[in-house]
Amino acid sequence: MTSYKDALEHARELVVKGRAPKTGYRRALYGRSWDDNTSVPLGHNGCRTREDILQRDLVNVTVRPGTGGCVVESGTLLDPYTGDVVYFQRGQGTSALVQIDHVVALADSWVKGAQAWSMDKRRAFANDPRNLLAVSGWVNSQKGTGDTATWLPPNKVYRCEYVARQVEVKRLYSLWVTLAEQRVMMSVLQKCVIPSVAS
Repeated sequence: MTSYKDALEHARELVVKGRAPKTGYRRALYGRSWDDNTSVPLGHNGCRTREDILQRDLVNVTVRPGTGGCVVESGTLLDPYTGDVVYFQRGQGTSALVQIDHVVALADSWVKGAQAWSMDKRRAFANDPRNLLAVSGWVNSQKGTGDTATWLPPNKVYRCEYVARQVEVKRLYSLWVTLAEQRVMMSVLQKCVIPSVAS
């Protein structure tokens, strides 16, 4: 994991531009949801990406027999965005209590560089575990397509980690940021490097 000091420097180095038009954006342009057929970490392991992230981020996981160790039936999440404990039980009406968030939202990537990518690169981005977190469904809906300038996790303890991850994903995929976004990234990370006595 990159240090907060390095993340602050990387945030300073990100290309700053305005948003491109959202024209033409569709989820389908990033491939089939949770596609295992990618070259990113955990790709080509026989399990859909959602199952990989549930297994990585939940504890006390039980897996459905006969699914090759893939399908998560239940588990417990300590939601990084809220600090809440969420019990996951697969089923209609309960599965959505835990969702997989794209830390850098797909729609945000579209207006900051991804329009020019190949389908393979967009599919990789949509399934890259470095850009994915299991979180509470309601907070994932609240975040929507927000970037750092418009949304931060309500759990303030996690904001350093969240912003550092956004910076590193944008750097890894050569996405740009808006000026407002960069300012918030740097403001948050400066407090992580030199914690305020008052905080």
